[in-house]
Amino acid sequence: MNIIGISAYYHDSAAALIRDGEIVSAAQEERFTRKKHDPAFPENAIRFCLEKNALSLTDIDHIVFYDKPLLKFERLLETYVSYAPKGFGSFLMSMPVWLKEKLYLKTLLKKELARMAGVKTKEIQPLLFTEHHLAHAASAFYPSPFEEAAVLCMDGVGEWATTSVWTGRGNCLEPQWEINFPHSLGLLYSAFTYYTGFKVNSGEYKLMGLAPYGEPRYAKLILDNLIDVKPDGTFRLDMSFFNYATGLTMTNKKFDRLFGGPPRKAESEISQKEMDIAASIQKVTEEIVLKLAQAIHDEFKIDYLCLAGGVALNCVANGELLRKGIFKDIWIQPAAGDAGGAVGAALAVWHQFHNKPRLVKKPDAMQGSYLGPAYSNDTASAALEKLGARFTHLPDSALYPRVADILAAENVVGWFQGAMEFGPRALGNRSIIGDPRSPKMQSVMNLKIKYRESFRPFAPAVLADRVQDFFELASPSPYMLIVADVQEAIRIAPDDGSEELFGVEKLKQARSTLPAITHVDFSARVQTVDQQTNPRFSSLLSAFNDKTGCPVLINTSFNVRGEPIVCTPEDAYRCFMRTEMDYLVINNLLLAKIDQPVSKEDDSWKEEFALD
Repeated sequence: MNIIGISAYYHDSAAALIRDGEIVSAAQEERFTRKKHDPAFPENAIRFCLEKNALSLTDIDHIVFYDKPLLKFERLLETYVSYAPKGFGSFLMSMPVWLKEKLYLKTLLKKELARMAGVKTKEIQPLLFTEHHLAHAASAFYPSPFEEAAVLCMDGVGEWATTSVWTGRGNCLEPQWEINFPHSLGLLYSAFTYYTGFKVNSGEYKLMGLAPYGEPRYAKLILDNLIDVKPDGTFRLDMSFFNYATGLTMTNKKFDRLFGGPPRKAESEISQKEMDIAASIQKVTEEIVLKLAQAIHDEFKIDYLCLAGGVALNCVANGELLRKGIFKDIWIQPAAGDAGGAVGAALAVWHQFHNKPRLVKKPDAMQGSYLGPAYSNDTASAALEKLGARFTHLPDSALYPRVADILAAENVVGWFQGAMEFGPRALGNRSIIGDPRSPKMQSVMNLKIKYRESFRPFAPAVLADRVQDFFELASPSPYMLIVADVQEAIRIAPDDGSEELFGVEKLKQARSTLPAITHVDFSARVQTVDQQTNPRFSSLLSAFNDKTGCPVLINTSFNVRGEPIVCTPEDAYRCFMRTEMDYLVINNLLLAKIDQPVSKEDDSWKEEFALD
């Protein structure tokens, strides 16, 4: 049985294909259209899923959408009525979109699918719809390695739910309780993303990365005024400080007065105030997540926890949760945001609608999240030749030691191989990599490669069997969703006076023997790599270890700021030529920047991608 799951029309549109209960393909639409967080109907992602598996739409048994638009419309109307006359302007702006498209989403989806298939709308089979948080919960539990688990979903908002708790056993997934809109931990965090000058639904990870530069001076202010948190972690927001329920902004003038001024303007200088606010909301978020987790464990007496929803991408909170040991283990859906809802919706149809049994797989059923398009050496060679690129073909036995030598010489390498990752993280198949021992690499990669803010940290990829030599982490972290401290043994004692440094000035102090991946609070967002899940990336790490004695590499996503992660060899070559990357590897093809023809492109391409 073939089932396609779709998420679309809000942000991070995606499609996933489930065959007889197995996740075989999944991709986000942004990777094909090159529009970050593209919300459009995921035509390209669906086509990829079909073509990769030699299917047509007529071979699909069910098509399922990850949301129930009528319930969402009900929430919208009830919210406007309850806040009236406030929000009338927002109401007038949103209604035409709903009355023209979203309210008739079923018809719209059928039209799009019929156009794709070249058939009449009536020939498209009936569509199925799951609730938003069921899609999240299914994406977390069903692919997890646990026979039984509690499931916690936290995001901005689905139809009504913003936080939901489920229990999963075998193929059964049962809702237990939920917190409803407008009381939302995800929207609270996004409100501070907005207030500190970053883009909502895009810049939340920047806020998380900024937090270690500050002190949580505003945490008590937040807890005393904005949110009432109960001992079990449930909460209510004081909506008089927020504008998102009916307005066009996240916060309002009352919020501004509480924090001593208006929101920071995007791209303006970041002050210590923004750093302290980031630290404060991060601390509050962690406190709520830990209280919720403890309450869930106390109530259901289940030893394992699965997480999904946008808040589950807060890897600092995930690390705290793991360290507290409330549960024996946790598992986080690598595409925890809306894109992952496509996978969850399809799995819900298989296990719940058809009551099919669930086969628990180790380490999990996500196939390392390597579910997107892959390109052979021949295909890549043809694409590069058409672009006039110059490259050398090397067998694996020569490639890995050669790239290890290149990295050890402090070069930056674009590393493109195998199937593209599903979810927001590059996991060694569409990555930019470098030597974490280099004191200059963090600055070089931020400013000359990624063209992004200097404060942003880089993540380490480490051989799974060596992780505890460098990081205080006893569990696998294959999806780069856990933050852990670097081991005391590799930390560097601070210079005299360095502890007096504030904010981004802290970057001047090397904190470990791996300075490029050690954040200012001695933490790192760790990816563990093993031979079973990603043999090629693992082999490269082993070769680098043989060369340097270090089984760790910097791993950041293969893109520049505002651009989606590269998908095709052409995307990779363009990004390589537009930046100061030194080398590019596409499968077994090695390209040196110095060998490439001089690019005739000017810097106007930077306007192609809106800043995130």
